[in-house]
Amino acid sequence: MNNDNSGFFLPEFCRIRTLFGVVVIVQLLVFLLVLAQPVGTDRWAALSLYSLYLQWVALASSVLLCLLRPWLRRLTVFTASLCAGGVILLVTAMVTEAAWQAVGGGRNFSAEHLAFQGRALAMAAIIVTLVLRYFYVQHAWRSRLEAESAARIEALQARIRPHFLFNSLNTIVAMIRSRPAEAEAAVEDLAALFRAGLEARGGFTTMARELELVTDYLRLERLRLGDRLKVDWAVDALPRDARLPPLTLQPLLENAIYHGIEPNTAGGTVSILGGRQGRRVWVQIRNPRGSGMRSGGMGMAQRNVEERLRLAFTGAVDFNIGELDGDYTLTMSFPYQAAEA
Repeated sequence: MNNDNSGFFLPEFCRIRTLFGVVVIVQLLVFLLVLAQPVGTDRWAALSLYSLYLQWVALASSVLLCLLRPWLRRLTVFTASLCAGGVILLVTAMVTEAAWQAVGGGRNFSAEHLAFQGRALAMAAIIVTLVLRYFYVQHAWRSRLEAESAARIEALQARIRPHFLFNSLNTIVAMIRSRPAEAEAAVEDLAALFRAGLEARGGFTTMARELELVTDYLRLERLRLGDRLKVDWAVDALPRDARLPPLTLQPLLENAIYHGIEPNTAGGTVSILGGRQGRRVWVQIRNPRGSGMRSGGMGMAQRNVEERLRLAFTGAVDFNIGELDGDYTLTMSFPYQAAEA
């Protein structure tokens, strides 16, 4: 959802990928125009001339729209469309005039000259109108989809917050009589947790923030479980600036402790591993799966986290559950997107 086009309907023409798309689309239009030529036309000559002419118009217009983008963004959609269309028509007129002069079209401002310019500008106006309309409709659709995804993420996240608060308060209540000082410290940790992580309203947080939230949460659980809970961290390779939805890791660790550690009298170790492979971030959580493993209830938090990840990263998420050396494992990966400084 981190898209430069989120506030503007025109694509970012300064990007190489966008320019490449412009070149390909224009060349396809050239092929169409060449195929439409009557029988007997030298199609190779037509292909070269049309390619030279239209690519000059497309690339020059793209460069100007790239340079004017900061100014166009401040205008209304209608005004920006008129200005962008005017820029493209101006470039078309200049390239058309250069082409007329290059091929020796004859006396300037003759009827033939004006008809040549008129046909070029009329065709450009029709194409520009269709293209700008397409950009606007695509932008409106993308904005609506992102708004719906954000609302869905917020709704799913809201289901996690009360559950986390309820379990944390149960932990504190269990310590009040026997360990009042630790219970007081736990209340402070819980307040810090809500300030740091649970006030996020949808959107994204960073991996560094998530790991801080998880650290505070595990400190709360250690107060309750004592030496029964051991944690093995192997997260040095995780990019701290990676973006992800808030409350992604904490519900999974809560799941691991509730189902894998708490039912076992001897306790066990929860392992958190992670790193980056190319343009993807991966995280694995392991916990014991023994005879004391509780059944049922494992899937709700996992489905919640998985769905929020898929909404946030438009489906480009791997979410796998398995077993390794008798331990229950959950491994997830998602695209690496660096948070803005």
